[in-house]
Parts: sequence; C-alpha cells; structure tokens
Amino acid sequence: MDRWFNSMTSFLRNFPPAASVPVLQGDRVYLRMPQFGDYAAWTAVREESREFLEPWEPSWSSDALTRAAFRRRLRRYAREVREDSGIAFFIFHKEDDALLGGVTLSHIRRGVTQSCSVGYWIGERHTRQGYMSDALSTAVRFVFEGLRLHRLEAACVPTNEPSKAVLRRCGFSEEGAAREYLCINGVWRDHILFATLSSDPRSDVSPRPVVLARTA
Repeated sequence: MDRWFNSMTSFLRNFPPAASVPVLQGDRVYLRMPQFGDYAAWTAVREESREFLEPWEPSWSSDALTRAAFRRRLRRYAREVREDSGIAFFIFHKEDDALLGGVTLSHIRRGVTQSCSVGYWIGERHTRQGYMSDALSTAVRFVFEGLRLHRLEAACVPTNEPSKAVLRRCGFSEEGAAREYLCINGVWRDHILFATLSSDPRSDVSPRPVVLARTA
C-alpha cells in the first residue's frame, strides 16, 4: 500500500495535462483529469446548462466558455496538482464516455490538518439519475484511500436541497452555518457546512481500487 501511495502521489505531482492520467472508477461513471480534447464536450454541457448552473456558481466571465479560458483552466489545474493543493476531475458516463460534469478537490492541507474541500457540478440533463452521488462517493474514496487525508469538507447554499441530499447520501454530516461564506453569482451567500472523516462508517465497502487505469 505504501509503495502504491507514494508512486501515485509522485505521479500526480508531476502530471502534465496532455499525458496519461489516473482514472477513478465508480459504478456507472468514471472520473478523469481534464485534457484539452475535452473542450468541445465541456463547453457544450456548460452552455446548455448555463441557466441551471449559474445560481450556484461564482459569476461566469464574459469569455468563460472560450478555448483560451479552457486552456487557462487546464494550466491552473496542472499547477495545483504540482503544488499538491488541488485536483480537478471530469465525470464521464461509462457506457458512452459522455461528459456529465465535474468534481474538484481544493485547498489540500497536509501537516496536522490533513484535509481538503470538494466542489462539484453536473449538466442539467444528467441530474436526478444518481450520477453525482456515484461520482462524489468515488471522490471520497480517493481522498481517504489515495490521498490519505483525514477530513473532507463541503459547503452548500441553504436553498440547494438536491446538493444537500447528495452530500448526506455520500456520508457527509452537517456541521453548521457560515455567513456570507462564498460569493455566488456575484452575491455573498450564506452556506451550510458539511464534512466527512476517514474514520466515519461507510456504506460503500466495494474492494475495487480507486485508481484502476491510465488513459492517453
């Protein structure tokens, strides 16, 4: 286990965006780090779901869906991996490789903290089908089994009932509220704080390894 963990950590820290990447396998979805070849699918899902996503996200810039913006996004993802501060994944459907959404691990903290935060989004047409619960539970396993962190945090706008339900389904517990915690769609919004620990009991006891393969 130690040899596997050390080799995977070294691989992640030296990850180049266009090279081979680790794939996290869920039941119906898999998670892979973004590549530039994902641009067309990503922009299509984001554009058709814009009205659905904007109320829950930071304000979109005027060039949010351009190729240049996507390149900047990839460069930021790669830098965060090298710095061991974050890892972004896109969510794909296993049956047809369709891009469904994304999961981002951010603010990775080592030392005495051993924690990070998770954020996520999914295209409107893919909601209420269990894909996000599958993807998030896969990411949780990766955080605790792969990155070996102790605590995973999430924040949710109080009125976002579907998101709160997903978090609870994936083993997160509500811990409190934070006033004007994040600037969402141009407005500072209160958030409900959730967290799950590596020591918490889990219903997902699948022996499947978190990282199964690398694809070009």
